[in-house]
Amino acid sequence: MEAYIYDAVRTPRGRGKPDGSLHEITPIQLATQTLEAIRDRNAVDTADVDDVILGCVTPVGEQGADIARAAVLNADYAQTTPGVQVNRFCASGLEAVNIAAAKVMSGEALFAIGGGVESMSRVPMASDGGAIAMDPAVAYKTYFAPQGIGADVIATKFGISRGDADAYAVESQKRAKMAWDEGRFAKSIVPVRDVIGQVVLDHDEHMRPDATMQSLGALKPSFTALGEEMPGFDTVALLRYPELERVNHIHHAGNSSGIVDGAAAVLVGGKDIGDKYGLKPRARIRAMASIGSEPLIMLTGPEFVAGKLLSRAGMTAADIDLWELNEAFASVVLRYMQAMKLDHDQINVNGGAIAMGHPLGATGAMVLGTALDELERSGKGTALINLCVGAGMGTGIIIERI
Repeated sequence: MEAYIYDAVRTPRGRGKPDGSLHEITPIQLATQTLEAIRDRNAVDTADVDDVILGCVTPVGEQGADIARAAVLNADYAQTTPGVQVNRFCASGLEAVNIAAAKVMSGEALFAIGGGVESMSRVPMASDGGAIAMDPAVAYKTYFAPQGIGADVIATKFGISRGDADAYAVESQKRAKMAWDEGRFAKSIVPVRDVIGQVVLDHDEHMRPDATMQSLGALKPSFTALGEEMPGFDTVALLRYPELERVNHIHHAGNSSGIVDGAAAVLVGGKDIGDKYGLKPRARIRAMASIGSEPLIMLTGPEFVAGKLLSRAGMTAADIDLWELNEAFASVVLRYMQAMKLDHDQINVNGGAIAMGHPLGATGAMVLGTALDELERSGKGTALINLCVGAGMGTGIIIERI
């Protein structure tokens, strides 16, 4: 059975506490509003939604206790609609969509919704702990280092300079502004409302379209102290990659993904259930995959999962019209472009997380929606969407516009 994408929505990416537009908006409110939009835009009887899968990378506090089921109930879906939270770090939102699609393909679900939510201002990163970073025995075995160190090692290993990264970041900001100015995100955006229904945010709040090479050049690298001083993660990196003389620290707040809040949801179903509601599929899912990669450098998984996806779909890179890769750090995308032999005009044509932010559990579903909208706007046929993942993984999907 084939799985089709019928709709994709997202909130704007916003800043929360203490002074952002979303400072009083909870993660359950964000998730609820995307589920309400999927239901209302498509006039779906939620009794036909057989599961809601939401990515959430830090499922504690306000994001704990299975936020997917809580959002289902809060959105007044049918009591019979279950919900489950999943965590594949930065790819959680896309993993959720892939699970939803697999449920449809297997016949387990008529409709399934995949998506994600993260309120990074209210639930700080890494506040859930975990053995991979906290247990010395596990950390020693995997040469654990934080993602920023991994991103800088990628830059060092593959010859990516500070200037390369900053130039990429400036272009991301320009593309995001152009996309907003031209209304390219309008089809998918669900404005965030407060408890009395007033719109509090209707645009991506993190963008800095006035960024220049000069303004970014004034920023100090973010991970130098972490690598060179206490706790000295550069030493760990050089044990794993002894061919490198030193780690060149090039990443900073201006060429790395922004810390924001947001949510997204994607409606997936088979042809028969779509026909029942008179819905036209927007895209067919051609292939889905995840893969593991080296855990210290951590962020090179996308190039390997892209190969896996293309093989499963019986395609080559030349068959892909549009590429989306989450901009966790500039070096991640620049290395991916090297490995896949891509020009910049083929990938992230509407900017990415460097400009707009990266709400961890939601981003995967967000970039999928961005690619879907762009296929329709541009008239192109196929897109490959993927994300790098903490601990060394990659997750991706290939979709075909209908």
